[in-house]
Amino acid sequence: MPRKVVQGPIRDKEKTKLKLLGAVGKILRTKGYSGLKVSKIAAVAGFDKKLIYEYFGSTEKLIDEYIRSQDYWSKMSQDSLDVDFSDGGKELSKVAILNQFEHIKKNKELQKIILWGLSESKPILKKVADEREEMGELLFTNIVDPHFKDKSIRYRAIAALLVSGAYYLNLYTAYNASVFCGIDLKSEEGRKEIEKAITEIIDFAYEEK
Repeated sequence: MPRKVVQGPIRDKEKTKLKLLGAVGKILRTKGYSGLKVSKIAAVAGFDKKLIYEYFGSTEKLIDEYIRSQDYWSKMSQDSLDVDFSDGGKELSKVAILNQFEHIKKNKELQKIILWGLSESKPILKKVADEREEMGELLFTNIVDPHFKDKSIRYRAIAALLVSGAYYLNLYTAYNASVFCGIDLKSEEGRKEIEKAITEIIDFAYEEK
Protein backbone atom coordinates (compact mmCIF):
# COMPACT_ATOMS: atom_id res chain seq x y z
CA MET A 1 0.00 0.00 0.00
CA PRO A 2 1.52 3.37 -1.06
CA ARG A 3 2.62 5.62 1.77
CA LYS A 4 0.27 8.56 2.23
CA VAL A 5 1.87 11.94 1.54
CA VAL A 6 0.99 14.34 4.31
CA GLN A 7 0.49 17.90 3.18
CA GLY A 8 1.78 20.46 5.67
CA PRO A 9 3.54 23.80 6.01
CA ILE A 10 7.00 22.42 5.21
CA ARG A 11 5.80 20.50 2.15
CA ASP A 12 3.78 23.40 0.81
CA LYS A 13 6.09 26.36 1.31
CA GLU A 14 4.51 28.71 -1.25
CA LYS A 15 0.98 28.20 0.08
CA THR A 16 2.23 28.79 3.62
CA LYS A 17 4.01 31.99 2.57
CA LEU A 18 0.84 33.24 0.88
CA LYS A 19 -1.17 32.54 4.04
CA LEU A 20 1.35 34.45 6.15
CA LEU A 21 1.27 37.38 3.72
CA GLY A 22 -2.53 37.22 3.74
CA ALA A 23 -2.51 37.34 7.53
CA VAL A 24 -0.50 40.57 7.41
CA GLY A 25 -3.13 42.08 5.14
CA LYS A 26 -6.02 40.93 7.31
CA ILE A 27 -4.46 42.35 10.47
CA LEU A 28 -3.57 45.60 8.74
CA ARG A 29 -7.14 45.95 7.48
CA THR A 30 -8.86 45.13 10.78
CA LYS A 31 -6.41 46.14 13.52
CA GLY A 32 -4.05 48.57 11.80
CA TYR A 33 -0.26 48.50 11.80
CA SER A 34 -0.05 48.36 15.59
CA GLY A 35 -1.43 44.82 15.38
CA LEU A 36 1.41 43.50 13.23
CA LYS A 37 3.12 41.40 15.90
CA VAL A 38 4.81 38.10 15.13
CA SER A 39 2.55 36.07 17.42
CA LYS A 40 -0.60 37.69 16.02
CA ILE A 41 0.44 37.14 12.40
CA ALA A 42 1.23 33.49 13.10
CA ALA A 43 -2.08 32.97 14.92
CA VAL A 44 -4.16 34.52 12.13
CA ALA A 45 -2.32 32.43 9.52
CA GLY A 46 -2.71 29.30 11.67
CA PHE A 47 1.00 28.44 11.79
CA ASP A 48 3.84 28.38 14.29
CA LYS A 49 5.69 31.71 14.33
CA LYS A 50 8.99 29.90 13.62
CA LEU A 51 7.81 29.55 10.01
CA ILE A 52 7.90 33.34 9.66
CA TYR A 53 11.62 33.29 10.48
CA GLU A 54 12.21 30.18 8.35
CA TYR A 55 10.51 31.53 5.22
CA PHE A 56 11.08 35.29 5.51
CA GLY A 57 13.99 35.71 7.93
CA SER A 58 12.12 38.13 10.21
CA THR A 59 8.74 39.73 10.83
CA GLU A 60 10.05 42.94 9.28
CA LYS A 61 10.97 41.14 6.05
CA LEU A 62 7.54 39.50 5.93
CA ILE A 63 5.83 42.87 6.32
CA ASP A 64 8.25 44.39 3.79
CA GLU A 65 7.32 41.78 1.20
CA TYR A 66 3.62 42.34 1.86
CA ILE A 67 3.90 46.12 1.52
CA ARG A 68 5.87 45.79 -1.72
CA SER A 69 3.22 43.43 -3.11
CA GLN A 70 0.51 46.05 -2.51
CA ASP A 71 2.32 49.22 -3.58
CA TYR A 72 1.08 50.38 -6.98
CA TRP A 73 4.17 52.24 -8.19
CA SER A 74 6.69 49.69 -6.90
CA LYS A 75 5.03 46.96 -8.98
CA MET A 76 4.71 49.04 -12.12
CA SER A 77 7.23 48.88 -14.94
CA GLN A 78 7.34 50.01 -18.54
CA ASP A 79 6.69 46.42 -19.61
CA SER A 80 3.53 46.17 -17.48
CA LEU A 81 1.83 49.06 -19.29
CA ASP A 82 0.42 48.30 -22.72
CA VAL A 83 0.77 51.80 -24.18
CA ASP A 84 2.68 53.49 -26.98
CA PHE A 85 5.63 55.47 -25.60
CA SER A 86 6.24 57.43 -28.81
CA ASP A 87 4.09 60.36 -27.59
CA GLY A 88 6.63 61.23 -24.90
CA GLY A 89 4.72 59.58 -22.10
CA LYS A 90 1.36 61.33 -22.44
CA GLU A 91 -0.68 58.13 -22.70
CA LEU A 92 1.57 56.47 -20.13
CA SER A 93 0.88 59.31 -17.67
CA LYS A 94 -2.87 59.02 -18.16
CA VAL A 95 -3.00 55.24 -17.79
CA ALA A 96 -0.63 55.14 -14.81
CA ILE A 97 -2.30 57.88 -12.77
CA LEU A 98 -5.87 56.85 -13.60
CA ASN A 99 -5.05 53.25 -12.67
CA GLN A 100 -3.47 54.49 -9.45
CA PHE A 101 -6.60 56.48 -8.61
CA GLU A 102 -8.74 53.36 -9.01
CA HIS A 103 -6.26 50.99 -7.37
CA ILE A 104 -6.10 52.98 -4.13
CA LYS A 105 -9.89 53.13 -3.93
CA LYS A 106 -10.19 49.34 -4.10
CA ASN A 107 -7.23 48.39 -1.93
CA LYS A 108 -8.08 49.01 1.74
CA GLU A 109 -4.79 47.51 2.88
CA LEU A 110 -2.84 49.94 0.71
CA GLN A 111 -4.82 52.81 2.24
CA LYS A 112 -3.65 51.65 5.67
CA ILE A 113 -0.06 51.42 4.44
CA ILE A 114 -0.19 54.97 3.05
CA LEU A 115 -1.55 56.29 6.35
CA TRP A 116 1.14 54.35 8.21
CA GLY A 117 3.80 55.98 6.06
CA LEU A 118 2.38 59.43 6.79
CA SER A 119 2.21 58.93 10.54
CA GLU A 120 5.42 57.03 11.33
CA SER A 121 9.04 57.02 10.20
CA LYS A 122 9.98 53.39 9.63
CA PRO A 123 12.93 51.96 7.65
CA ILE A 124 10.59 49.42 6.06
CA LEU A 125 8.33 52.18 4.71
CA LYS A 126 11.23 54.38 3.60
CA LYS A 127 12.64 51.47 1.63
CA VAL A 128 9.40 51.04 -0.30
CA ALA A 129 9.15 54.81 -0.83
CA ASP A 130 12.70 54.82 -2.21
CA GLU A 131 11.87 51.95 -4.58
CA ARG A 132 8.77 53.86 -5.70
CA GLU A 133 10.91 56.89 -6.50
CA GLU A 134 13.43 54.75 -8.38
CA MET A 135 10.67 53.37 -10.60
CA GLY A 136 9.32 56.87 -11.21
CA GLU A 137 12.81 58.14 -12.04
CA LEU A 138 13.21 55.44 -14.69
CA LEU A 139 9.95 56.44 -16.35
CA PHE A 140 10.79 60.15 -16.23
CA THR A 141 14.40 59.81 -17.37
CA ASN A 142 13.75 57.36 -20.22
CA ILE A 143 10.41 58.60 -21.57
CA VAL A 144 9.10 61.92 -20.24
CA ASP A 145 12.21 64.08 -19.75
CA PRO A 146 13.49 63.65 -23.34
CA HIS A 147 10.09 64.88 -24.58
CA PHE A 148 9.90 67.99 -22.36
CA LYS A 149 13.64 68.76 -22.40
CA ASP A 150 14.26 71.97 -20.39
CA LYS A 151 10.64 71.97 -19.17
CA SER A 152 10.84 68.48 -17.70
CA ILE A 153 10.90 69.75 -14.09
CA ARG A 154 7.63 71.60 -14.67
CA TYR A 155 5.95 68.41 -15.86
CA ARG A 156 7.37 66.48 -12.91
CA ALA A 157 5.74 69.05 -10.63
CA ILE A 158 2.40 68.56 -12.42
CA ALA A 159 2.74 64.78 -12.09
CA ALA A 160 3.54 65.17 -8.37
CA LEU A 161 0.30 67.10 -7.82
CA LEU A 162 -1.76 64.54 -9.76
CA VAL A 163 -0.24 61.52 -8.02
CA SER A 164 -0.52 63.04 -4.53
CA GLY A 165 -4.07 64.17 -5.33
CA ALA A 166 -5.04 60.62 -6.25
CA TYR A 167 -3.69 59.46 -2.88
CA TYR A 168 -5.35 62.18 -0.84
CA LEU A 169 -8.80 62.12 -2.44
CA ASN A 170 -9.10 58.38 -1.90
CA LEU A 171 -7.94 58.59 1.72
CA TYR A 172 -10.21 61.55 2.42
CA THR A 173 -13.18 59.69 0.98
CA ALA A 174 -12.39 56.47 2.84
CA TYR A 175 -11.84 58.01 6.28
CA ASN A 176 -13.75 61.29 6.41
CA ALA A 177 -16.53 62.35 4.07
CA SER A 178 -17.56 61.56 0.53
CA VAL A 179 -17.85 65.16 -0.71
CA PHE A 180 -14.78 67.22 -1.61
CA CYS A 181 -15.12 70.62 -3.33
CA GLY A 182 -18.78 69.76 -3.81
CA ILE A 183 -17.99 66.54 -5.72
CA ASP A 184 -19.31 63.26 -4.33
CA LEU A 185 -16.25 61.04 -4.63
CA LYS A 186 -18.17 57.93 -3.63
CA SER A 187 -20.38 58.25 -6.68
CA GLU A 188 -19.38 56.99 -10.12
CA GLU A 189 -20.25 60.37 -11.59
CA GLY A 190 -18.01 62.21 -9.12
CA ARG A 191 -15.03 59.94 -9.72
CA LYS A 192 -15.49 60.27 -13.49
CA GLU A 193 -15.18 64.04 -13.12
CA ILE A 194 -11.87 63.64 -11.29
CA GLU A 195 -10.65 61.22 -13.97
CA LYS A 196 -11.61 63.67 -16.73
CA ALA A 197 -9.75 66.45 -14.90
CA ILE A 198 -6.60 64.29 -14.66
CA THR A 199 -6.77 63.58 -18.38
CA GLU A 200 -7.34 67.24 -19.29
CA ILE A 201 -4.45 68.45 -17.11
CA ILE A 202 -2.06 65.99 -18.75
CA ASP A 203 -3.29 66.97 -22.23
CA PHE A 204 -2.82 70.65 -21.37
CA ALA A 205 0.72 70.05 -20.08
CA TYR A 206 1.72 68.30 -23.31
CA GLU A 207 0.07 70.95 -25.47
CA GLU A 208 1.96 73.71 -23.64
CA LYS A 209 5.34 71.99 -23.95
